[in-house]
Amino acid sequence: MSRSDPDRKQLLEHIVAALQPLDFIHAVWEAGSIAFGRNDQWSDIDLYIVVNDDKVEDVFATLDGLFGERYGIELKFRLPEPTWHGHSQAFYRLKNISPYCFIDAAVMKLSSKDKFLQYKIHGAPVIHFDKKGIVKDDPVNDQNLLIRIKKRLEVLKTTFPLFQVLINKELNRKRYVEAYAFYQGSVIRPLVEILRIKYSPFHFNFHVSYAFLELPEDVYKRLQDFIYIKDHEDLARKQLKADEWFWDVYNSIKPDDIVEILNSVK
Repeated sequence: MSRSDPDRKQLLEHIVAALQPLDFIHAVWEAGSIAFGRNDQWSDIDLYIVVNDDKVEDVFATLDGLFGERYGIELKFRLPEPTWHGHSQAFYRLKNISPYCFIDAAVMKLSSKDKFLQYKIHGAPVIHFDKKGIVKDDPVNDQNLLIRIKKRLEVLKTTFPLFQVLINKELNRKRYVEAYAFYQGSVIRPLVEILRIKYSPFHFNFHVSYAFLELPEDVYKRLQDFIYIKDHEDLARKQLKADEWFWDVYNSIKPDDIVEILNSVK
C-alpha cells in the first residue's frame, strides 16, 4: 500500500479529540522544531502530555488505541525507564503516514518539576489545550546556565586531549572501522559542542540539532568538511586539523561573550 502525504493537522486533531475529554490529562502541547518556527515537511510531531501522576500508562493505552484503530501502528518504541529526563516517552510510526511524521510522545507527571518549558532553550510551545495554566515560560537562570557551561568547558579541556589516543591506537593497528567510530565520538562530538558553546550557548548540549540554523554559515561549512572522510590517511589529517580548531575556539571563548549572547535572546 502506498503512503499518502502526512496530514499533520488531521492527525493532531484526532490526538487532541482523544485526549482532551479525559479529566486526568491537563495539558497537551507541541515542542521541537515547530516551537522555533522551523518545522517543514520532514518534521516529526513532538508531543508533550501532562497527566495525573498515576495515569501515565492510561495515556499510552489511549494513544495505542487511537493509532491502532485509525491508522495502524507500524512501529512503536517505548524508552526503557527510568529515562534520562525522568518522563515516560514513546515513539510511533503509523501506517500510510509519512515516516517523517512519526509521533514522539512524552508523558509528564503533574508533579514533575521540569517540563521543558524554558522558552529560551526549548522554544515557544504550540498549545493544544491547557486546563490548569501549566504551559508558561519557566525563565532560564542565565547565571546558572553560565556555571553549567563553565563546568562543561573544564570537562572538555581534559577529556578532549585525553581521548584522542583512541583514534591513534586504532590507526596504528590498521583497524579503520574502530578509528572512524572513535573519531566521531572523540573529535566531532566535542568539536560541535565547543562551537555551540561559542555561538549558541542555550543549545550547547543539543549536539547537531539545529546546528545548520544556529552556527555561522562559514563555521557550519568548515565543520561539514570534517564529517566527510576519504580514507584512513584523510582521517589522520583531519584529526590534527580538528585538534587545532578545537583549541582555537576553546581559547577564544570568554564568559562575557557568552553572557552577551544569553542576554540577547528574548
